[in-house]
Amino acid sequence: MESTIIGEFATRREAELAVEHVVQECGVARGDVFVQPAGAENSSGTRSAGADAKAAPAPEGQQRLKGEIEVSVDFHGDEPEKIVEALKGAGAKTVRTK
Repeated sequence: MESTIIGEFATRREAELAVEHVVQECGVARGDVFVQPAGAENSSGTRSAGADAKAAPAPEGQQRLKGEIEVSVDFHGDEPEKIVEALKGAGAKTVRTK
């Protein structure tokens, strides 16, 4: 069955972790996984984490924390729940199928 499964994440770190889980644990080809801002804003998520969070504060205006990050997976298998669980396990706030 072919579908697109979409998870929304608060941080870029969570989104990147989700990509790793989907590719390595679920066997989805990296070319079938896409990461982009969930809305029109060019966002890095809604809060800093990982490489985005530095010990010293960045100058104002440098961070683009204006919206969620979307990870979409073009899925061609019979067990979409594995993808859903991988996205949720990495921190997806919401998961939907399109």
